[in-house]
Amino acid sequence: MLHLLDPTRHDLEAWLAERGERGFRARQVRQWLLHRRACSFAEMTDLPKSLREALEQEFAVWTTKIVRHSRSDDGTEKLLLELADGGRIECVLLRDGQRRTICISSQVGCAMGCVFCASGLDGVDRNLTAGEIVEQMLRLQQLVEPELRLSHIVVMGMGEPLANLDRLLPALEVASSEEGLGISARRITISTVGLPPAIRRLTDRGVHYNLAVSLHAPDDELRSRLVPVNQNIGLAPILEEADRYFEASGRRLTFEYVLLAGINDQEAHARQLVKLLRGRTALLNVIPYNPVAGLPYATPSAAASRRFRSILEEGGLNVQFRERKGDKIDAACGQLRRSTPTAAVSP
Repeated sequence: MLHLLDPTRHDLEAWLAERGERGFRARQVRQWLLHRRACSFAEMTDLPKSLREALEQEFAVWTTKIVRHSRSDDGTEKLLLELADGGRIECVLLRDGQRRTICISSQVGCAMGCVFCASGLDGVDRNLTAGEIVEQMLRLQQLVEPELRLSHIVVMGMGEPLANLDRLLPALEVASSEEGLGISARRITISTVGLPPAIRRLTDRGVHYNLAVSLHAPDDELRSRLVPVNQNIGLAPILEEADRYFEASGRRLTFEYVLLAGINDQEAHARQLVKLLRGRTALLNVIPYNPVAGLPYATPSAAASRRFRSILEEGGLNVQFRERKGDKIDAACGQLRRSTPTAAVSP
């Protein structure tokens, strides 16, 4: 069956035209899906019944199954989704006051090999399609209270987003367009370990999403141990392209830094970070490590975190220590993985 949510295909318009239906029917269908949170064609009551039945025969609204739906007492919810080919991904809804942020995946697994992250433990199977990325958004939108709406998107789930730009960007266009979910580009963040050619593509495309670059170390020697792909890249080309993106887009950069006890949390590391980032219009987002079962890393002590932060702030950096959310259901940063529970709970 054809995937109705894939923005890179135009099967719906062509199919409707073949049946002699007027063009506004496609807009009606997408309005139901994107704004009115319909889960089936039967709910689209301003379409003729015969058309709804015909759509049901040709198109799939959902191509995923919800295998597990986890809830945390801090309001975070996580979905483990099974794709049509059996691959599995996770995505997350986070609540903060009236803010409803979703964290979505871009690949089945991840090839970047960050040694402390659960998402890459089994490598990468494939890129997600644009439709599968949009479907995560709508699956999570179904969990949002009726009086509220999705407010922010972070592409920080499983996978390296910049390794799947050709599918990601059409999906984010659905998210940011008025005809789509209507989420401002300034409330959409793409997170990357730093692929300079892909960052340049973003710049050249003229997109205005926020860019978050995962550093995790202040020098190439340590970063190559923690983020193996850095051996073939290096920090200097990443920072050069990130600066170029900032100049073109005007969007403040964010640099992510997962703090690992005894590895990258020493005072010398903090001073190196100050030297590396000073003078940039950027936010340094420090993330105390969220433990992953089977990995030999630990969260720094509160005292070590305070010392680290103090050096950064004294050095003039704009610093934020991320509040931990969803860690009790393995939904926090670095904890998403291809879990394998046994049975699906919903279609």
